[in-house]
Amino acid sequence: MTTLASLLGTDLPLIQAPMAGVQDEALAIAVTAAGGLGSMPCAMLDSTQLEAALQTFATLPQPVNLNFFCHAMAEPDAGEARRWRDALTPYYAEYGIAPPAPSTAGARRPLDAATVDLLEAFQPRIVSFHFGLPDSALLARIKGWGAAVLSSATTLEEGVWLQRQGVDAVIAQGIEAGGHRGYFLSDDLGRQPGTRELVASLSKALTVPVIAAGGVGDRADVQALLAAGASAVQAGTAYLLCPEATTPAVHRAALQQPGRDAALTNLFSGRPARGLVNRLMRDLGPLSVLPPAFPWASQALAPLRGAAEALGRDDFSPLWAGSRPGTLAGRDAAQVTRRLMGVD
Repeated sequence: MTTLASLLGTDLPLIQAPMAGVQDEALAIAVTAAGGLGSMPCAMLDSTQLEAALQTFATLPQPVNLNFFCHAMAEPDAGEARRWRDALTPYYAEYGIAPPAPSTAGARRPLDAATVDLLEAFQPRIVSFHFGLPDSALLARIKGWGAAVLSSATTLEEGVWLQRQGVDAVIAQGIEAGGHRGYFLSDDLGRQPGTRELVASLSKALTVPVIAAGGVGDRADVQALLAAGASAVQAGTAYLLCPEATTPAVHRAALQQPGRDAALTNLFSGRPARGLVNRLMRDLGPLSVLPPAFPWASQALAPLRGAAEALGRDDFSPLWAGSRPGTLAGRDAAQVTRRLMGVD
């Protein structure tokens, strides 16, 4: 723990998971101020937004984790887009909405050279990745200014591969984790174990620290994962109800509904992610051939999501959540951080 805390520059072995769409700088700053490592999701930020965040974080005494995606960007496919809009046509009719024109707005994009150029001007101390790693030249540039590099693994094989590429720590994303699965070597979900099992296998096989992600809802979960071999934990869902999060009202309400089921679904982005079951998932099935390839599914859903949320309904909203939603409701980010770490 001491080695990892030194690497991350934190007092506590806790990382707040980067969560696009439900947070901005405020949550990351609050967790960092409480002694953990706050994180900022950057895959949906344009250069102006990213530069503003970097300027804000540069004023802080402690680092913030900047998270980027490393997927192979699929080109929009007109046929896939048409198939998806056709599947959604009954919902457009129900809400009196015209199907939207094809769009690439708001897409999650992988790290590129222009983004690294911007990062290099600020030389952030911690950079993390989802869906693997950037190409070797970009990775070398990031490590060249001394940044600590973290990345997610969903299997033992992915963790071993990441260590070979020179990461400083591996995030073990168990099947319980909310949001997008970080797989990159195989998309076989059946090969992805639970967090505790994955942590145990990675901690035995690797020499770099392992960070447990998935199923972190209270102090007992943290203790169990540290006992399994983790050097730290990464928690996301536990922060979704904090006032510093930008979680939409319908998402907050769903997280607090007892017994609300969750499932892996590709309907909202085209790639499997764990979220609470809603109408769209029930109607079309959580995993479907209908959505276009990641990240092109959300554009056609946007007007439906907006119309439903205006009525207080979560029918078309991605309700990302891990296996422990709502367990720390009513607390701010500092309180959640201290409760998870047992220092409150």
